[in-house]
Amino acid sequence: MTLEELKAKLDEANYIYDDTLATILCVALQLGRPLLIEGAAGVGKTEIAKVMAAALGRDLVRLQCYEGLDESKALYEWNYQKQLLAIQVGRENTDKDALTKSLFSDEYMLTRPLLASIRSEKPVVLLIDEIDKADEEFEAFLLELLSEMQVSIPEVGTIKASSVPFVVLTSNRARPLSEALRRRCAYIYITYPDIEKELRILRAKVPHVDEQLAVQVAMAVKRLRNCETILKKPSIAESLDWAAALEALGVKELTPEEIRRTMGFVLKNNEDFDTADELFSDGLLEDEEECDCGCDHKGDAACQHAHAHGESCPHGHTHGADGHSHGAAGHTHGAGHTHGAGHSHAHGATAGKTDKSSEYTPLNVSRITKMD
Repeated sequence: MTLEELKAKLDEANYIYDDTLATILCVALQLGRPLLIEGAAGVGKTEIAKVMAAALGRDLVRLQCYEGLDESKALYEWNYQKQLLAIQVGRENTDKDALTKSLFSDEYMLTRPLLASIRSEKPVVLLIDEIDKADEEFEAFLLELLSEMQVSIPEVGTIKASSVPFVVLTSNRARPLSEALRRRCAYIYITYPDIEKELRILRAKVPHVDEQLAVQVAMAVKRLRNCETILKKPSIAESLDWAAALEALGVKELTPEEIRRTMGFVLKNNEDFDTADELFSDGLLEDEEECDCGCDHKGDAACQHAHAHGESCPHGHTHGADGHSHGAAGHTHGAGHTHGAGHSHAHGATAGKTDKSSEYTPLNVSRITKMD
């Protein structure tokens, strides 16, 4: 399968990807190399294996890793009950060697995901999910499969792959993986999507959601992920769930009240609820980047803040007792005058600071570039 053909298949599946990911998937598939995908929980690592199975028209065989996982749950296990019954029935059999050999045949073997994937007549996609949760011993056990596409069973011998599966391993980096495993795999690291990519995902997966609401959800989710005090960052799936829930309620604008009502779809810890209440108490701010004035504040392209009486301003001038607000640049003084490029002062007898703690600032959707 060529890169263009794979991209066309991914487009048919409504999967949002970039050129780097598509290229690595294509080359790993052509070379028959396992692919190790690392990233934070919820960035869509598992979804890649599902999409590849759909794109290639293959079955998905999944092995979910956990602490204590061993070969009896991952590779094979003997059907001991059936073997005991066979022994009871064959007591009168004089050919003991034949009986013993028959007990360790395919008839008595319970096939697990790893063995099923390499014995399949048709190639499959093998997903080894969250390999970092398994023990180091199991990780070492996988090396033969990943490098030789074969497994060794003491009672049977070496079983080579009937077909080569496309192997995808995922890791949340709960523990470091061995260099031996990494050497055997192609590698890619997945991060949370930026706002533009998140919007493309929302449009693809929740196509009927209101455009302004989709932008606001993307901005809110980004803000939650960037907040260091949020214990569990919202995943892409939870972002989609939130948008779908808001759409089901007929919400057109993401106000603090609507955020509180539906927070259970995007956050899953009670402590995070309290953090989110504080985070969105002022509504959605359009941008959290610092402006050129050097002040640490949140806002749009305009710099809005109040200076205390007689204090030095980062713009390089000193203000008197009058309270005023600044634009983005330039200044000249007068009694109720305009400064340079968007810099204005309103002087009065009493200096006052504007309290914005109770104001709701809706997101300006026009500032987000649409990606159709």
